[in-house]
Amino acid sequence: MKKKADKHKDVQALHRELEQIQHLFVTGYEKLTVAQDFELRKTIRGAGGRYRVIKNNLAQKAAEGTRAESLLSGLAGMTSLAYTASDPVALAKALTTYAKNNPSFTFKAGMVEGRAIQVKSIQELANLPSRQEMLGKLLFLIQAPAQRLAAALNAVTRNLAAAIDQGVKENKFSA
Repeated sequence: MKKKADKHKDVQALHRELEQIQHLFVTGYEKLTVAQDFELRKTIRGAGGRYRVIKNNLAQKAAEGTRAESLLSGLAGMTSLAYTASDPVALAKALTTYAKNNPSFTFKAGMVEGRAIQVKSIQELANLPSRQEMLGKLLFLIQAPAQRLAAALNAVTRNLAAAIDQGVKENKFSA
């Protein structure tokens, strides 16, 4: 059993993390085996997130004065936190995929961009394209007009060259 001083250090460390993070998913993990928990942690790391199992009262104390305060108050049952500083869509995708395969893993609450979201919104978030896909589509949309302009300019040059070549072959130009 942890000493009170160690618990206090843990609460302070979690408080510092909660002050900095923008994306948080509060989950329940009842009846997960050790192998399932290992797989969950591996999945979350692969999505660029972090995972912590936490006692409800310690989570509530750590969240005081942070954006996550409303999410972490009044929790019941076994609670864990999955959070990331980068891509909430990738983490939401990883967690929802894991939840489909392990029904004992459930969502309790969520926070994206510092705002609380409903549990059903986590599934909607998971259905969004990833950040890389969205950046790729944006880049395509930005490049498309430039590619069309380059093709049009190239066509004018090509057509002019073909017309001059045709004129030379038919001796239309006199020197």
